[in-house]
Amino acid sequence: MAADGGSSSLQLPCVFSPKSRQYLALCAQDGRLRIWNTDSKTLHQEYVPSAHLSATCTCIAWGPCRTVKEGPQRKKRKSEAGQVEEKADLLAMGTAAGSVLIYSAVKGALHCTLDGGHTGGVNCVQWHPEDSLLYSGSDDTNIIEWDLQTGKSRSKWKADRAEVTSLCVSPDGKLLLSAGQVIKMWDLDTKEVYRMFTGHSTAVTTLCFATTRPPDSNGLYFLSGAAHDRLVSVWQVREDRKDKNSVVSFTLTDTPQHIDLVTSNSKEEAVRMAVVCKDGQLHLFEHFLNGPCKKPLSPSCTVQMSDTKDSPMPIPLLAAALTADTRTLLLAYGNHLQPVMERVEINTAERHICLTRDVQTSLSLSMETTVSKVKTPIVNIKSRVLVPGLPGHQAPVKGASQASEKRKKDTDTKELSIAERLGEIDLSTVSAEKGAPKGTSSLQTDNFAVLLVQGLESSDANILNKVFQTRKEMVIKKTVARLPLSAVLPLVEEGFVDGTLA
Repeated sequence: MAADGGSSSLQLPCVFSPKSRQYLALCAQDGRLRIWNTDSKTLHQEYVPSAHLSATCTCIAWGPCRTVKEGPQRKKRKSEAGQVEEKADLLAMGTAAGSVLIYSAVKGALHCTLDGGHTGGVNCVQWHPEDSLLYSGSDDTNIIEWDLQTGKSRSKWKADRAEVTSLCVSPDGKLLLSAGQVIKMWDLDTKEVYRMFTGHSTAVTTLCFATTRPPDSNGLYFLSGAAHDRLVSVWQVREDRKDKNSVVSFTLTDTPQHIDLVTSNSKEEAVRMAVVCKDGQLHLFEHFLNGPCKKPLSPSCTVQMSDTKDSPMPIPLLAAALTADTRTLLLAYGNHLQPVMERVEINTAERHICLTRDVQTSLSLSMETTVSKVKTPIVNIKSRVLVPGLPGHQAPVKGASQASEKRKKDTDTKELSIAERLGEIDLSTVSAEKGAPKGTSSLQTDNFAVLLVQGLESSDANILNKVFQTRKEMVIKKTVARLPLSAVLPLVEEGFVDGTLA
């Protein structure tokens, strides 16, 4: 389970698929969803949301494993009839625009979009363990219960005075934890508050149940972690309601960013927990939850990673998953664009472990080779070039002739160089003068807008002069209208003044 984080956290979403942990889903700085295969250590799928620049992904959560049909299949023999394989399929992605995207890893495409419910960015999403229900918490202080059969909200209620930054559904599907700064436990049948827990001074970014016992047995425990807080707190749901304070706390070196745990089913079974902190360190804990513990508990083992250079630099851990073998861990480390995944045997008898790795040689495939094998969304003819609003972004510009042709499997999709783009503008200018098709003028305007942003960011006089030389009033107006706000001030500072802009 990942600590998805809220608006107060700069963490990038990163989570392993349930049960087999075969996949690792990440959203990097470029707004793309990438799903990596942890067995082959290669990129399995890549998905670019249509609004990945303006409505970035803020949180992700895998749905429960389910049986899915991947197309025509042979009839199973009687001996195979009872062997039904469940796979990790649906992945929920909350966005800064308030919508929730449901992506199918089996189909490699968007399953559906849940929108119209939130008026603020989505900070957390959580699946119901059995029913096809999803819960989302937002900056607008509301929680929404979504029905994936219809794609519409079943229920919506105000959860807090402040934004909802974390959610967690109990293993039996009857209770829901929500938090901003105050943690509330909801009865999902009535949508009423069952308990409240206070103690965090900052926004709670992590919530997860640690036991599977019923709430009226004094044996139900859950964990919480908050922004800028170097602790994971444990709360007990007591029958006598004397549960205002946390009963146990685990000490960390930094804010918890990713938590994976093996829940306890009885008092005789310890909770195992792996916590990856913001500083890139991993802390392992093992504890029997049987009431209050006065002293904060230190990790039984701490794992760090560094490179093999003469002056070693730390390699940040992104996520960790516990396995059935108590000595083996599944680690993801490096960067979000191309993480390295590895199964490692850890001697937990040692308090501090430093693993040295040569990250460059650990990468089995380069990003270019891997991405070429990945399904990416096909853009239709009616689509327009989106003018980038983020500094440093370079969007490929495609000619009108390319858009009208049918896509072929072996089509070369390499991005044009700046020199080639300048040539494209020259060609489009000539064709526009000689009565070119209607689509050419909009393409020319988009070319100018994209190149103008790049020229302003790089202060390239050649690009700027090429764009500024046009004297067509309509092209100038449309180009300026397509500029992002971040490019207006640099344009004014360039000293470009023309009567058509007035």
